[in-house]
Amino acid sequence: GEDIGLDWSSTRFVAVRHHLAHAASAYHLAGFDGDAAILSVDGKGEYATTFVGVGEGARIRTIKEFHDPDSLAGAYGALTQYLGFEMLDGEFRVMGMAPYGDASRVDFRPMLGCRDGKVVVDTRLVNTVGWRRHRHRGKGRYFGKELVRQLGPVREGDAADEPYVHYAAAMQTAYEEAVLHLIDHYLAGTLARTGRLAFAGGGALNVKLNQRILARADVDELFVQPAAGDSGTSLGAAVFVAIAAGDNVRAMQHAYLGPSFTTADCLAALAGTPFTVARLKDPVWRAANLVAEGHPVAWFQGRMEFGPRALGARSILASPSTKGIADRINAEVKFRERWRPFCPSLTAAIAPEVLGSAHPAPYMTITFDIAEDWRKRIGQVVHEDGTARPQVVDRVTNPRYHALLECLGDLTGAPVVLNTSLNLRGEPIACTPADAVSLFARSGLQYMVMEDVLVSKRSA
Repeated sequence: GEDIGLDWSSTRFVAVRHHLAHAASAYHLAGFDGDAAILSVDGKGEYATTFVGVGEGARIRTIKEFHDPDSLAGAYGALTQYLGFEMLDGEFRVMGMAPYGDASRVDFRPMLGCRDGKVVVDTRLVNTVGWRRHRHRGKGRYFGKELVRQLGPVREGDAADEPYVHYAAAMQTAYEEAVLHLIDHYLAGTLARTGRLAFAGGGALNVKLNQRILARADVDELFVQPAAGDSGTSLGAAVFVAIAAGDNVRAMQHAYLGPSFTTADCLAALAGTPFTVARLKDPVWRAANLVAEGHPVAWFQGRMEFGPRALGARSILASPSTKGIADRINAEVKFRERWRPFCPSLTAAIAPEVLGSAHPAPYMTITFDIAEDWRKRIGQVVHEDGTARPQVVDRVTNPRYHALLECLGDLTGAPVVLNTSLNLRGEPIACTPADAVSLFARSGLQYMVMEDVLVSKRSA
């Protein structure tokens, strides 16, 4: 309590249900001008796995909840384990692998799906109830022996290979269809009236699903809480209690809610390192030039992002037009699978032309089909299926990052940058200057811009 300034003896605690906190984090912070449909999907919280509701003014009304073992996101996580990744961490890898496969090769709808408004999960194949877990190589798994019998051995290694890419594609399709069924069954009336949907829970981080939701004729506005996973329940619980107390809660304007550090802090973290350190009068111009020359650059600026996505505060940047740069970053910098996609950050001015949509996209929570004439220009951030998961950057919320994009536009003709999180495989995003320096030392990066300092491993 002392660490965060709380006096436990005088502090009142209010319990907020898990999925209600998720719902509040999306609906109350969306900035919608009126009522909205609400959806929360994750593995489980308490015993609930999925929440469907309606936001009516300051009130959130529950329409339906589903409970263990009927968990759509839990089933997705179970297949994530079967495909050789960690549940609650590797689901985005499955999503990234899916475009390389053919979903028609296998039908996973009997394993998970929704029929007549009910979530249906075959617990012989996947099960999120802990004591029923299958033991595989000494670890409890959420997939069962029957799944292995039907599909074959558990995947090993990093290759996007057959038949596993087809399993990833089939799971992605089954998950999308199931969630869309829930929306049709429970929220069609609300959407017809409002055109607005607020979405949270770890299952809301599935950007391909979100693209299909936004494509619905009855969805005009989609807000996906950027911290859609369980970290966002802290924000949602606080918002829910504040609303109940009559406080005025403003719409979420940005996700830069973490700590910031000064140039002096960065210099202190660099003391004693073997790197070349130089103070910069114009860090934006220097970073943009390095990127335009074809170098990946670590970018450490301002307050850290809240949530799982790097949004130009703790990022690794590169030119999306430099051939082979994505493979190079995967192999030499991030040390991760070569088929993993990268995302673009781009200015709001160019976004409608590139994305074919003017819908807000500030948090990398939705994929868009990239315009045909842009696919070759920024090919390193376009995935196998022609989509990308963009961050549209606002001049007001991140002026330095926006200025970098404009500088890149002057240098290359495209105010777009490849943006990936400032971390190595299996590690959290760097938060402090010491974190960033440690990562820089252990990676193949040659340049890092930290506030007003250029750090390099070679003559710059």
